[in-house]
Amino acid sequence: MTVTTDPAPIWEALIGQPDAVKNLTKAVADAELIRRGEPGPGMTHAWLITGPPGSGRSTAATAFASALVCPLNGCGQCQVCRMAPVGGHPDVHIVTPSGLSYGVEDARELVRLSSLAPIDSPWRVIVVEDADRLTVQAFDSLLKSLEEPTPHTVWVLCAPSVEDVLPTIISRTRHLSLRTPTTSDVRDLLISTYSVDPAMAAFAARASQGHIGRARGLALEESSRLRRQSDLRTVFNLRDVPSCVSAAGALVASATAAANTRSDSLDTGEDEQLKASFGIEQGTRVTGTSKKMVDAAKKQLLATQKTRRKRMIRDEVDRSLVDLLGLYRDVLLIQLGSDLELINQEMRPQLEQLATRGSAADSTRILETIEYTRKSVGANTPPLLAVEALMITIKDPRLAPGHMNTQ
Repeated sequence: MTVTTDPAPIWEALIGQPDAVKNLTKAVADAELIRRGEPGPGMTHAWLITGPPGSGRSTAATAFASALVCPLNGCGQCQVCRMAPVGGHPDVHIVTPSGLSYGVEDARELVRLSSLAPIDSPWRVIVVEDADRLTVQAFDSLLKSLEEPTPHTVWVLCAPSVEDVLPTIISRTRHLSLRTPTTSDVRDLLISTYSVDPAMAAFAARASQGHIGRARGLALEESSRLRRQSDLRTVFNLRDVPSCVSAAGALVASATAAANTRSDSLDTGEDEQLKASFGIEQGTRVTGTSKKMVDAAKKQLLATQKTRRKRMIRDEVDRSLVDLLGLYRDVLLIQLGSDLELINQEMRPQLEQLATRGSAADSTRILETIEYTRKSVGANTPPLLAVEALMITIKDPRLAPGHMNTQ
């Protein structure tokens, strides 16, 4: 029997990644061979999928998981293919950190899951999104399961790059690298899938810098476009330290509001689920032992929600910083006389004016400081403090940390 390696419909969600689709399709086909006791070199039990933000790491991982448990290897139409990518299949576990990191207890729970036999398919697939947030102790807890997995278990770890995970993890996984989708790939997706006007699709594709989720938001949500516009305008009016502090406060406040909106929606759903799990109806009064159990569960849930909200705020601040990276990338291109397409082409007159305020060396320092700020926020520096320092550097690039060290 010949197993086909033609791309299945499930891969249509993975945009601009032909090499990855080819390798994962081969892996799914070889998984069928392994089930029959035949060699299947294209398949392995532990994967590491890397790629820049928005490249589709999670999409690739969940599509792969779906194809492995789908009776038709990823038809894209059956209930399995509809439910597995959103965590609705009993043999597909999609793990997303609710906080800033995965702890050792989280990792031990994953190891326990990996030891269980599949319920409804040949494979049990564990997808770990943002695996770069695993602590060293958590990584250590996973090592044995990655090196000697049970025959029916497939691990799929996602991270921005191989440098973000331990060498011991890399050596125990097969690496699959994704690239940033091209502007035309993202534009075509917005037009074909979401019926976005071509002009709006072109803008959103450029502005998102290849981040598909971001592009979708910019194309479909006016609030996302307005927030981005507001964030970019902050750097045009930096006159003194008070204006820098004010600009930083506005950017972080906008990011916090966006994060709170998302978090509130998730919190409400989880609160309702908790009540339903204890059979609590509207107006019901809980007493005695039941109340103690409910109170303990609420306390644990609130702690998880608080940690997640904090992470979401940092993620939203990072989104704004990426937009500023794009802005100063454009300024640098103008200063260098480059003919490359600008990310913010619609702002060219303002960018040309901004370019006259400094040199290419200044813009380079600002770009480096933005990247430094992103790392600082990700490493738990208070976002407002980090962005205030950034705004002061944008106002006067001579204050950039690296520049000051060379004086």
